[in-house]
Amino acid sequence: MARRSAPPGSGPAYMAPHGAVRLGRSAHYDPDESAFSRFMREQVFAPEKMAGNINIATAVSVFAFGIFAVRTWGDLLLPA
Repeated sequence: MARRSAPPGSGPAYMAPHGAVRLGRSAHYDPDESAFSRFMREQVFAPEKMAGNINIATAVSVFAFGIFAVRTWGDLLLPA
């Protein structure tokens, strides 16, 4: 059986392309910005991460509603 591999010259998948290296600083670097506001800007409100954040918020909401529903109407699940 032949071994499957990536095309030649593609490199490892976990490494960023040479043009994408940011050297640890974003384009909007502000030395007076707090760590929390930098985290919120780079991780929560960043457009490229918005889809994943919406998925996480949806999952947490469904989980919380499930706990609320079982605590409120859980007695209806038990036989009389």
